[in-house]
Amino acid sequence: MTEEQFENTPMEEEPMEEPMMGRPSSVEASSDDKLWAALGYVFTPLIPIIILLLEDKKNRPFIRAHNAQALAWGVVFYLISSLLSFAVIGLCLIPIGWLLQLWWAYKAYQGELIEIPVITNFVKGQGWA
Repeated sequence: MTEEQFENTPMEEEPMEEPMMGRPSSVEASSDDKLWAALGYVFTPLIPIIILLLEDKKNRPFIRAHNAQALAWGVVFYLISSLLSFAVIGLCLIPIGWLLQLWWAYKAYQGELIEIPVITNFVKGQGWA
């Protein structure tokens, strides 16, 4: 193939995967699913643990995706904030974390999937979501 032919051949581009943040869920979520997902972020890690014990809730795709993220976030956030609470940095992180949790709860209640930078990849890699 000559250079001219190579330049004129159309290249097939693979569609780029859109980021999950702010994207509506492809899974149909009932208002009950949205409420449980939002509560999982607001009252993490307590509600995600309760959801794991509820047979009818833990296998629903929308709740499962949000629940795994909320549980991982809750464990990581409260562990880090308690370790750093002896310094001023930890005390500053707590309100920021709470605001993030409320924002994610709002997005979950709107039916959107959320991507928490490290935690989402970890949860998906473990097969929890």
